[in-house]
Amino acid sequence: MKAYFEKAQGTGILSTADGEGNVNAALYATPHFMEDGTVAFIMRERLTYQNVQANPKACYLFKEAHKIGGYRLYLTKVKEEVDSELLFEIRRKETHIQEDEKLYLVYFNVDKILPILGGKEVTSCPHSKGCC
Repeated sequence: MKAYFEKAQGTGILSTADGEGNVNAALYATPHFMEDGTVAFIMRERLTYQNVQANPKACYLFKEAHKIGGYRLYLTKVKEEVDSELLFEIRRKETHIQEDEKLYLVYFNVDKILPILGGKEVTSCPHSKGCC
């Protein structure tokens, strides 16, 4: 999946729920693929971050631009770092951070991958190129 996300153009949405099941969806960049097999997202201390504190389950939906293609990654939070050196190394763009604002690098295990349409789990590269 790392190679796919490095090339793919589109829109990503990270969906989370709080401890009571109240759902939130937010626009997110593509995940960072870590050496240990987890994926990570950089988060500010907002609703999505608050939700994964209460409920570690999340779903990242990626819709490719200009065609019906993409994936759903079902995730479970495993750890996080705050204002870490690694976070600032892998950050893709500079954004304004308020003086007292913290950034979190939140790591997730990928539990399941489904295509954007249909329910057949992706267990190997669907592109016949070995990129995933």
